[in-house]
Amino acid sequence: MVKLEEVDDEEFVKEQPGPQDEDDWDTDDEDDISEPADDAIDDETLLDRITALKDIVPASTRRQLVSTTNTAYSYLSTGAAWGGKALWIVSTSALLLGVPWALAYAEEQQMIEMEREMKMQQQAGAMLGQQSAEQGQARPAL
Repeated sequence: MVKLEEVDDEEFVKEQPGPQDEDDWDTDDEDDISEPADDAIDDETLLDRITALKDIVPASTRRQLVSTTNTAYSYLSTGAAWGGKALWIVSTSALLLGVPWALAYAEEQQMIEMEREMKMQQQAGAMLGQQSAEQGQARPAL
C-alpha cells in the first residue's frame, strides 16, 4: 500500500518582502482615474458608442454633416413621392387603356385568321371542283 506524506514548500513558508508597517501602504480609494466597470462596457450599445464620438468631430463639421444629410433625405423623400405618383399614373393608364386595346387587337387577329381559313377552304373547294370537272370530261360516256 502507498502512504502519502505532505511536504511543505519553503517558498510558501518564507516571509514575503515588502513594507512591514500598515502606514506605508497607499490604500486611498479616491483615485482621479477611474476605470470603467466590466458591466458598463457590456451594457453599452452601438448607439452609445456613436454618440460618444460626437466630441471628436468639431461642431462646424457636425453642422455641415447634418445639413448635407437633411438635404439628401429631403431630395430622396421628394423623389420617392414623385416616383410613386408617376408609377401609379403609368400603371392605371396601362390598365385602363392597354387592356381594352389588347383585347380588341386579339379579336381583330382572330377575325383575320378566320378570313384566311375561309379563303383557303374556298380555294381548296375550287381546286377540287376543277379536278372533278377535268376527270368528268376525261371519262368516256357509256
